[in-house]
Amino acid sequence: MAHFVQLGDVRTWYDEVGAGDPVLLLHGGFVDSRSFDPAVAGLAEHFHVYRMDRRGHGRTPDVEGPISYELMAQDTIAFLDKVVGRSAHLVGYSDGAIVALIVAIQRPDLVGKLVSISGNFHRDGLLPGVLDGFAHEEPMQRLAARYGEVSPDGEAHFRVIAEKLQRMARAEPNLTVEDLSVIASRTLVVVADDDAMSLEHTIALYRAIPNSELAVVHGASHLLVVEKPAEVYRAVGAFLTSEPPRTWQPIRRA
Repeated sequence: MAHFVQLGDVRTWYDEVGAGDPVLLLHGGFVDSRSFDPAVAGLAEHFHVYRMDRRGHGRTPDVEGPISYELMAQDTIAFLDKVVGRSAHLVGYSDGAIVALIVAIQRPDLVGKLVSISGNFHRDGLLPGVLDGFAHEEPMQRLAARYGEVSPDGEAHFRVIAEKLQRMARAEPNLTVEDLSVIASRTLVVVADDDAMSLEHTIALYRAIPNSELAVVHGASHLLVVEKPAEVYRAVGAFLTSEPPRTWQPIRRA
């Protein structure tokens, strides 16, 4: 069921399905909650699943001024407070993973388990040239057409959003391993073996969060949620529905 909720100056679209503990899905940049379509049915068998289109994405309109990870985190906190009304498991992909990390740092009371899919915690974690790919006309046209299918701002406004997001990604995020070390949630870090950030950066993220687990999806890129959705969401579902692992020879988790 789809709804709108006013979060500050942003009229935010969201939908919800299923019953049980709440799970909030946080989509990546340049796309919207439709990117989680392959995940919803499976998760809704166990959870009350929420999806929200962040400011300037999907069915949520843009507003004046820049977009930042901090602003989107505050929108997410407002959504959890106002709509969910309790803590939720957060599943974030790409930009959504960054937003989820910030929420977990700032409002641990609102976060159950945390899943970070292909997220970087610092702008320097991105590999050289990754953002330059958005300068090519073909992917921009494809993304703009997809944006225009649902955006109240129209397809032509995608260029404005793309510029805001690229400006943000070149300057942010700026989290440190010390910031990450305060995250108390049990966390699953998911990454492709050919992702947009260096593997060393992902390992630093995994090591910095005390109660974390790591899943590497082989033969995939930063678009792993499109390339291998069954593998990604099988890992996510198993994590969200399981107790902490008990292994025979624990080292890091000893």
